[in-house]
Amino acid sequence: MNISLSDKAALVTGAGRGIGRAIAAKLASAGASVLLADIDESALEESKAALAVYGSRVETLSGDLTSPQFCEATVKKLVNEFGSVDIIVNNAGYTWDNVIQKTSDEQFQAMLDVHVVAPFRVLRAASHWIRERAKQEMEGGARVMRKVVNITSISGLDGNPGQVGYASGKSAIVGLTKTVAKEWGRYNVTVNAVGFGLIDTRLIKPMDDPQTAISIGEKHVRVGMQPQVREQAARMIPLGRLGTPEDAANAVFFFCSPLSDYVTGEVLVCSGGIRF
Repeated sequence: MNISLSDKAALVTGAGRGIGRAIAAKLASAGASVLLADIDESALEESKAALAVYGSRVETLSGDLTSPQFCEATVKKLVNEFGSVDIIVNNAGYTWDNVIQKTSDEQFQAMLDVHVVAPFRVLRAASHWIRERAKQEMEGGARVMRKVVNITSISGLDGNPGQVGYASGKSAIVGLTKTVAKEWGRYNVTVNAVGFGLIDTRLIKPMDDPQTAISIGEKHVRVGMQPQVREQAARMIPLGRLGTPEDAANAVFFFCSPLSDYVTGEVLVCSGGIRF
């Protein structure tokens, strides 16, 4: 089935690499115009170059999504550059793990800020434009479907030792998803979430891999998994392998496409069958 999104304008956060880049590529390959947002400007430019092959219009905006002003700026640029807000994928995030007794207030709040506060601010910023445009369309007798996809995790759905902050943020985004789905149904917006399992990105690389050190502003956060833990977890996946960023993007694309026009407020688990 050839699904075209050629008349759609999409925002993908955390699009500098990994799952975000794969989601943006999937949308661009279907013809959507895509705004890539990420804290890493050089990674954004790499993503933009990689997406050039699809011939779709791609723009970038670098900045910190935990800043209220930047959340507003992403929506403003999407409207100014493309004239519409049709798809929002709240994908940006990272892990900063520890057991509860070793988790600082700063660490816990950082996980809430990036995984639920930032998506909330992006959607709040988009709400005014979406509501007004939907009213105009309905008055003209048109039904134009728009899409929001929030990213959660099996850690947020089932919990995971050592991820008290990450799991809390990823659980909270489910509540946001289900609530906004009920508020925005009247505007022909579907709001869903995809919960990832072990997708092979830098967040689960072996901890001796240099890619597992990431910088968030002035913070340098160690991500990744102990090699033996990674190997053990991979063996537990019923489908027998780690997921790829493309696997993750395919699940998100379903919720961005017309195939999901009558699906809202749902969580699709993309994990190869594993649940913690």
